[in-house]
Amino acid sequence: MNTESTAIGAFIFVLVLAFLAIVFIGNHKEQPETMSGQPASGETIPEEATPEQVKSPFGSRSLEDLIRVDFPLTDQRISNPLVIKGKARGFWYFEKVFPVMLADSRGSIIARGLAIAQADWMTEDFVPFKAQLEFEPDYGKSGTLIIRNNNPSDNVNNNREKRISVLFAEKQIPAETMTIQVYFGNTKLDPELLLDKVFPTSRTILKTQAVARAALGELLKGPTEEEKEAGFYTSINPGVKIQKLSIVDDVAKVDFNSQLEYQVGGSARVGAIRAQIVQTLKQFPTVKDVTISIDSRTEGILQP
Repeated sequence: MNTESTAIGAFIFVLVLAFLAIVFIGNHKEQPETMSGQPASGETIPEEATPEQVKSPFGSRSLEDLIRVDFPLTDQRISNPLVIKGKARGFWYFEKVFPVMLADSRGSIIARGLAIAQADWMTEDFVPFKAQLEFEPDYGKSGTLIIRNNNPSDNVNNNREKRISVLFAEKQIPAETMTIQVYFGNTKLDPELLLDKVFPTSRTILKTQAVARAALGELLKGPTEEEKEAGFYTSINPGVKIQKLSIVDDVAKVDFNSQLEYQVGGSARVGAIRAQIVQTLKQFPTVKDVTISIDSRTEGILQP
């Protein structure tokens, strides 16, 4: 009886151990894999982050939604100095600035600078910016404008960059210039306003053989804003045109349209008009005397 009970107990013990072994193996069996090492069919594969998301902290925003350049546009011709304008979201800046560079066709950096926010940059909205780069013009036909976000962390994963291909303007040969004088009245030099008194001011013009005509052209433009601040004024009507000019035997003969005498009255103003024209022409050594005409008439013109 005891021997039979012992045998039954041992048998039951073996069954329990076998059951526990089956349960243990079942719970720890590895999940099946495909030949590629991916989870077996029926499992969800986590979506990979896009390169844009991995590269920067700007989320899934496109580059166009971070920075927009108004000038220069792609393949636009540029010259020195290059003024760059556009707008970028506030987090593109740090301390109101971000770096800009210009490279030549070989990729060598030929200019560096900072774009500066033109409004409060502490925002996620677009903020206008402006930058200026100066460079030597002789760098081939094309280059690349490089605009980077300001990344104070120095973490390369936070870097963003916009590149714009540009064309360099052809190298210009500086034009030759010359200096001439034009004569106006001046309230500071002639406080008594004796209108027939005129005074010279210098103008720089492109070099020309028709220098007398060029000088009269400058005279008819009237004083510049800077010259007005210095007291210069003109007695000649706006809209006056030169119809003919010749210099023969040291005499300059100049013919104007009728606008020269339109609503002109008073001997002082008539004298001032004549003085401005005569003195402007007499600055040249080939002019000793001046004859003024209006529509080919010399008699009865510019009367007080």
